[in-house]
Parts: sequence; C-alpha cells; structure tokens
Amino acid sequence: MRKRIAPLSKGTDVLFAGICLFAAVCCTATAYAAQAQPNVKIETGTAFELLKYEDQSSSVRIEPARLDNQFGIAVIFEGTGDLHYYAKSETAPAPDFNLKVTAESEYFNFGRTIYPKWEVFTDSLKNKVEVYAGNFTVFIPINSAKASTGETETQAGDINVTIKAMACTSKACLNPFEKTFQTNIDWSQRRSWAQISFEKPAGKDNDQPAPKSSQPILFALALAFLAGLTLNIMPCVWPVLPLIVMRIVGQAKQSRSVSTAMGFAFCLGILLFFAILAGANIVLQVFYGTVLQWGDQFRNPTFVAAMTLLLVLLAMFMFGLFSITVPSAISSRQSTGKGYISAIGMGLLASVLSTPCSFGILAAAFAWAQSQTLFLSTTAIMIIGVGMALPYAVLTSIPKLLNKLPKPGKWMELFKQGIGFVLLIIAVKLVLALPEARTTGVLYFSVILAFCVWMWGTWVDFGTKPLKKWTVRLAAVVLAVLSGWALLPSAKELIDWKPYEAAAIETAIEQQRPVLIKFTADWCLSCQTVQKIVYSRKDIADLIKRKNVLAIKADTTEKEFPATIALENIYNEPGVPVTMLFVPGKEEPYRWRGILFAGELKKQLEELPDKQGNN
Repeated sequence: MRKRIAPLSKGTDVLFAGICLFAAVCCTATAYAAQAQPNVKIETGTAFELLKYEDQSSSVRIEPARLDNQFGIAVIFEGTGDLHYYAKSETAPAPDFNLKVTAESEYFNFGRTIYPKWEVFTDSLKNKVEVYAGNFTVFIPINSAKASTGETETQAGDINVTIKAMACTSKACLNPFEKTFQTNIDWSQRRSWAQISFEKPAGKDNDQPAPKSSQPILFALALAFLAGLTLNIMPCVWPVLPLIVMRIVGQAKQSRSVSTAMGFAFCLGILLFFAILAGANIVLQVFYGTVLQWGDQFRNPTFVAAMTLLLVLLAMFMFGLFSITVPSAISSRQSTGKGYISAIGMGLLASVLSTPCSFGILAAAFAWAQSQTLFLSTTAIMIIGVGMALPYAVLTSIPKLLNKLPKPGKWMELFKQGIGFVLLIIAVKLVLALPEARTTGVLYFSVILAFCVWMWGTWVDFGTKPLKKWTVRLAAVVLAVLSGWALLPSAKELIDWKPYEAAAIETAIEQQRPVLIKFTADWCLSCQTVQKIVYSRKDIADLIKRKNVLAIKADTTEKEFPATIALENIYNEPGVPVTMLFVPGKEEPYRWRGILFAGELKKQLEELPDKQGNN
C-alpha cells in the first residue's frame, strides 16, 4: 500500500529555505577567504591603487624623502577629489575609522607620523567633517638607523608601511581596509632624498589618533544592538513575518512554558546565523590575515544574481505555487513534537533574508567590529543578533501580548501573498545593481524560473498519476536548467571585446589585421545564446587572442546606435544575431546568421597566421 505524502509544515518549509539561503552566505564567506592576499611588496615610487568606486579612485606610492631637516618616508596619496579619508576619529563614521599610517622595520627607528592639514567636507547628512582628499602626503620620520654589527649602522633595509582607514565618496562609504606595503630604502643615499613640504595642522592633535576610551566602545556596542533591532523592519524580512505571526498566534493557545520555549527556539535560530558569521570572521583573521567585511558579497555579480533568483523563488512560495512534501510518517512525527527545529529554521531564515536590505547597517557595524580585537568583534556581531532576537523573546514570553494578536484568518493568506509582490520589488532592485551585460539575461531567466515553478506546483496535484507528475516536473527542471545555461552570463568574459567604432575597424583592415564583429542587442535572446555556445568557449577565445583578431561588440539595442545604422546601411543585414569575420586578402567577410556556427568560425580562425611573437 502506497504511503501518503503530506505537505511539510510551514516551519519546515522555512527551515528548508533558510538552509538554502544560509548555504549561499557560507559560500560567499568561503569565496571571500580565497581572495585574502598577503602584504604587498612594491618598488619605491611605484603607485598602487588602494580604492576605486565608479569614477573615483585613490592610489598610493612610497618614497624616501626629507621634510625640513628630517629624513623619513613620504607616503604620497593621489586620487580624485570626491573620495576622501577621515582625519579625526571623532567625526569618522565610527570610532577608529580615521586614516592611520604607520611604519616598522628591523633596520630603522621611526618617529610619530606627521599628517597634512585637513580640509572640511560636508557629508550627505550636512555634517562638516575633517577629511583628506585628492592628492596629499603623509610623512613618517626616521629617527635613526639601527646598528647592524654593533659598530656601524644599517646602510639599506626593508620597511613595512601600514595604511588603515575607511574612505567615502559623496554617494557611498567603502569597506574599511588595512594594507601593508613593503619596500626597500638605501639609508646611505639619504642626503640625495627629495625635499618635500606640506602644510601641517596647528598643534599636535592630528599627529596621532587619540587613545581609545571605553565610552566609544560602549557607544558602538549600543549601536550594534540598535542595528539588530532595525533588522526586524527591513522589507526583506517581511516574507517570513506571516509565518512568524501564524506560529506566535498558535503558541498563544498553548501553555506559557511551551510558548516561551518556542519563542526562544526562534531566537536561537537568529543567534545561530550571527554566531556562524562571528566564527567565519575568526577563521578569516586567524588563518587568512583578513576580515569578514559585510557587503563584499553584493559586489559579486554572481552572488547578486543568485539572491535575485532566490527572492523570485520565495515570491512564488508566497503566492502558494509550490510546497515541499515528505512522507506522512515523518510529517506526523513532526507534528507531535515541540517544533523546535522549525522554529530555529524560521529564525535562521529571518536573519538571512534581512541581508540584502541591511547593507548600510551591517556594513557599518561589521566595519567597526573588524577594527577591534577578536573578542570585541565577536561580541559586537553577537549583539547585533541579540538586538534582532529580543522583540520575539519579549513577545512570546508575555501572554498578555500574545492574546492581543489578531486571530488567524484569510487576512494572513492575503498578507502573505502581498509580501510576494514586495519580494519581487526587492528582486528588481537587486537586478538594477548588476552590470548592464548581466541584467537582461537575469530578468529573462527570472520569468522563466517563475513559469517553471508554476509548472511544478500547479500542473499536478496529489491525485495526479506518478508518471504524469514526474514527467511534468522533469520538464520544468530541464526547461529551467537549459534556460539558465542559455541566459545567465558566464562569470568571466573570455574575450576582450571592443566597442563598435567604424574608424578602428577600417584601420585594422588596412593594417591586414583580422576583425571579428559580433552584432548583438540586449533584447535579443538568440544573441545571448550565441554568447553562451560560441564566445564562452575557451578554444575560440584562445584562437582570437593568438591570431591577434580585433574583437568588436556591435551593440544594436537602440535604433540610433552606430552599430545599428551600420548593420542596415553598410552591411545590409535585416537583424541580429549576425557575426562577421574580416580576413586579410579577402574582400567580403565571412558571415554567420543564427547560433550554430562555432565549428565554422573555429575553422576560419585556425587558418589565420599566428600573431608575431607566438610560437
């Protein structure tokens, strides 16, 4: 006799979704750890880019120099005017986020760092703050060279210069950083070092950061707690609020002890999320020498695209288009238990879902935490979790509050479905943060993914015969996989495409250089497929590079684009996708329309001579 399959409880549905989302966060932490880099070794006078945001950037170079009659190290910052570093800890976004430059060496003794005079910047909140912006110099005096043999002083040696700061623009604040640069100086040549000068601030209040006190730390921990409280009103958390309310309403009918225990189980799920983040931070600092800077994951287009699709998937869950089923025996056992696991799962999911909407809050809190000791940073991260969990602990511990909650009914289902639309709005916001080349594919795939979920959940029901049920669901999975393969862009572009310029193409042809033109458009699904099955192939990309082919991406998305006009008036082609290969000595280019031409293109590329200098 076939066992009946029952739908999972809502709490278990949430546990499953929470595990999926949490796995994405863990993968992000792992990817971040892989990016950890050792100290940077640079030649004296060589510039190194510290930060970049849109059109704003800042680089640094290190040179031996003299300031007045003092020998030392000049740390020269060069950058755009809107990207600025904070001069004072008191007016920085958080304590200890002001610019600090220090040096150490086994060969030299250093004096106190000398900073230039700051300028006043008006931030987005109309606060006037002291900053360093654009081009400026910081000087680290060398008091003496250490004796290497007991009689003679060192003639040359390595020094390590550490720069620690948080930088902002008028639009956004970047993650705090700490970078150490190693360079070598020749002390015997100090008389020939260049003389520098800059205006120093009056007094010594800018020479070194003020000593830390307990008041800023307590204030920062209080802000971490407030940040945790704020996470409960983030729009991304709303999808689980209907389920939380339904569970709390159900708890009101039980004993106070059960209600309290279930509430604390939910809080445990929240704390579990932040405990693992704190653990990841410890691992990164101890084993990789870096920190877990919140928000780096949202700079990864793959992560943003994955979060977008997860939100679309959860929106379909809110609309009731699918549910997860397990054998009824397991379901019945679960219903007789206390439900603690599902409560923990809901807490975990609530924490994970808050992350896309809480970038500013968590980034600031994590940034401050990373500037502290391991113990203090772990405490700060856990306090964020305590702040988020506290309202639920209070609500489930006081029966009078539970009794005032509205009774369950149709309003809960309508509220749940309404939240699905909120999720879609958040997903659209995330899509807009993607690079332009990825946006179109992710949007198309989001619609197809929703259709596949609709197929899975509504085309069959409990009474559908197994063969038909699994045929439909297999078709939904295959459609989703094939669409994702065709529409979602590759993580890395293998070909260095140049924008369409008629003059550049004519010059290359005159110089007997092969030219490959890919006519495409953002709205063209076939063009996305061509990118996947032709230009994402490593063998073709390698041939284009080895044969010194000028690769042109001709964008015809809009009618007035130069490539659109050329496609119609010069090349007499009715539409895209079209690929053309201009070969030296051949008047007319090879043309391929459609998507199945990878083999022919590869053959023509192989017949071209290699670029000079290649074996």
